[in-house]
Amino acid sequence: MIVQALAFYLFAAVAVAAAVMVISARNPVHSVLFLILAFFNGAGLFVLMGAEFLAMILVVVYVGAVAVLFLFVVMMLDVDLVEMRQGFLQYLPIGGLIGLILFVELVMVFGAWVTAPEAGTAGAVPILPPDQLTNTEAIGQVLYTKYIYLFQASGLILLVAMIGAIVLTLRRREGVRRQSISAQVSLQRDQAIEIKKVPSRSGV
Repeated sequence: MIVQALAFYLFAAVAVAAAVMVISARNPVHSVLFLILAFFNGAGLFVLMGAEFLAMILVVVYVGAVAVLFLFVVMMLDVDLVEMRQGFLQYLPIGGLIGLILFVELVMVFGAWVTAPEAGTAGAVPILPPDQLTNTEAIGQVLYTKYIYLFQASGLILLVAMIGAIVLTLRRREGVRRQSISAQVSLQRDQAIEIKKVPSRSGV
């Protein structure tokens, strides 16, 4: 128990410190690296809780895909840090006001939070006895039975967000050659090639 407590406090402290550095680091690349560190420590906390499947998903999906994608995007973009910091003090009062409002709302929500006595045992009725279920099977049964509509709704929200991001960032640039599938399919042979009859021994 002492080792588990020490590991918990270590993972928690590093995760909180890494999260603070994500929003306070001056270099965006460093922020992404601290984000990866926070993900790894969060996965360690999941392992201590016995949720090894969630820990694996956190490492594979978020660290292996999302965080690395953020890192590549930040490194490929020509980010002018000096220009980004300009006007920070101008928007600081309204930003602080919005942050204060959100903090008060969160305090009100958590202050009125009431946990039902049966919340610990709520969920879908498993096909197998609870002592014979693994973490992966239990999560799958809960997600795809009781929370199936919320699960599908979250997928639709992510799909709409992805389409919106593509539409907002898609811009037509002049002078850039683009592939037109319909024009290629409808192209006739006489429009694509030209046959030249060259006399023998006369060269091209």
